[in-house]
Amino acid sequence: MSGTSEGPTPAADLDRSAVTESDNTMSSGARRPNAGSPAHAYRSVFAAAPLSMAIVDRDGRVVTANDAFGTLLGTDAAALTGRVAADLVDLTSDARAWHAYREVLRGRQAKLRCTRRLKQPDGRVVWAQVTVTPLAESEHGILLSVADISARRELQARLRHLQMHDPVTRLANRTLFFERLTAALEADTYEQGGTGRVGLCYLDLDGFKAVNDTLGHRVGDRLLAAVAERLTQIADEAGSGRAGTPLVARLGGDEFALLVEDSTGTDQLAELAESALTALRAPFDLAGRRLSLTASIGVVERHTAGTTATGLMQAADTTLYWAKADGKGRWTLFDPERNAHRMTRQALSSALRPAIDRGEFALEYQPLVGMEDGRLRGVEALARWHHPQFGTLTPNRFIGLAEEDGSIVPLGRWALITACRQARRWQLDHPDEPPIFVSVNVAVRQVWDSDLVADVADALARTDLAPHLLQLELTESAVMGSAGRPLEALQALSDMGVRIAIDDFGTGYSNLAYLSRLPVSVLKLDGSFVRGFQYDDPGDRPNPADEVVVEAMIQLAHRLGLTVTAECVETSAQATRLRHIGCDTGQGWLYSRPVPPDRISELLATQSYVVGNS
Repeated sequence: MSGTSEGPTPAADLDRSAVTESDNTMSSGARRPNAGSPAHAYRSVFAAAPLSMAIVDRDGRVVTANDAFGTLLGTDAAALTGRVAADLVDLTSDARAWHAYREVLRGRQAKLRCTRRLKQPDGRVVWAQVTVTPLAESEHGILLSVADISARRELQARLRHLQMHDPVTRLANRTLFFERLTAALEADTYEQGGTGRVGLCYLDLDGFKAVNDTLGHRVGDRLLAAVAERLTQIADEAGSGRAGTPLVARLGGDEFALLVEDSTGTDQLAELAESALTALRAPFDLAGRRLSLTASIGVVERHTAGTTATGLMQAADTTLYWAKADGKGRWTLFDPERNAHRMTRQALSSALRPAIDRGEFALEYQPLVGMEDGRLRGVEALARWHHPQFGTLTPNRFIGLAEEDGSIVPLGRWALITACRQARRWQLDHPDEPPIFVSVNVAVRQVWDSDLVADVADALARTDLAPHLLQLELTESAVMGSAGRPLEALQALSDMGVRIAIDDFGTGYSNLAYLSRLPVSVLKLDGSFVRGFQYDDPGDRPNPADEVVVEAMIQLAHRLGLTVTAECVETSAQATRLRHIGCDTGQGWLYSRPVPPDRISELLATQSYVVGNS
């Protein structure tokens, strides 16, 4: 435009021309701009601009406004002159916006931009972006501009809805669920009122994968949508008469969640979970097919203070796993003690292998005693884990974990060579006494995952222990039915001269015909049989059936050339009866608990009987 510099015209010029025209207060010496002057052009632009604008003085009152501003507010532009601008665009209801606005009026802040929700006289709501900028330093006032962004907000809302909702079920998706959960756990939320508690039902459909696999994903999607409808209805009914309705969300796959903000306790969550299970048990009619399903639900309810979204979801996931493991088609409430046991189990599992390297394991030995004379014949090596946090742990706390993760192989190898070395040490320290054998437990995974024959040969060679002084114990379930590599390994060990014992005999397969073909030399009767021999009062008598069964097993073993060891011998009466029916050796607290190796050395040195835990 001729006669103007590049860039935007200062708002002060617009302010001056507008004030001059509306107030007609120019001095007699001043010359009114003609129709072709720049000031007149700016005034025309201000009046005709589609953007709503107003000039506001330093007191915050409207000096002049254009027609677009009046239209936006549903009134005549001239009627806005003198009005308080902050009231017109709702700047006073927001403390932060109100403070920033006053700073601009005072010249302490360069600009303000905020979004406000304006209500027109006809009740229609308009979303507006309000911008406040100061005029030139020579002028006293600000330029207020307001843009109608309702269409943009509506589009944003639609996009957000698409981003936050599952397309199959139309439920809240994982993103929206965690947004709501995080908000419910924020301190500001529960400090402003409510119960200060939160509850969650974490639901998984039992066997849903079979529906997808057999009927296709289209039917599967329709089933998910039907499940969503029933859960939504349950949530609506649960929210009736309460402060809020539970949020129903699909977290992915066939997993759903019902989030209860401001929950009133576990009873409310239990009722919600039971209602959900009941609703889902009713058959679904889809495309001429009638489908039935069940669900498993993990229920967690706790104080919001100190709770994190991650911690709550971990607890819910764990509890859902319990519901599945307990039989499915049920809900299970989070149990801190059960969870503590699980956490301990995980902690032990992750520490097993490093503990072997750090030397945290040790062996104790329980005597195996001749039934005829009560003298020491051998010992069973039993591992102990001296855990730095949980103290001394017995095998029942860690052997199962070791078998699951494979650490039983290095642990078993360590136990084997440690026991052989100790047995050889006892032999050297007591050369005038018959050497005692050492019995070491072997897990079936050691046979499959390692070369057990090579490990045994190496241990015997490194310790110079005679093969017949080593006994390997395998459970009946591991030995009976063995074929291929396990049977070959057992045969090779037996050919080497190592004794093979079947532990806990009588509780597994009990395949007596197969027993004759195994390279076994010892049967260890399970303690459940021996307990039937126990009686405290002189007038009591053992269970006759137990006696018959045990006597028959002992006779069978002897016919096959096997010796028999009775486990869990705790009373003299048991020992006496077992001796009378021909049992060879006994093991149990009557003789001794598992003890350190130096205690075994004392027994060998004194040649004492070990009866009575001496």
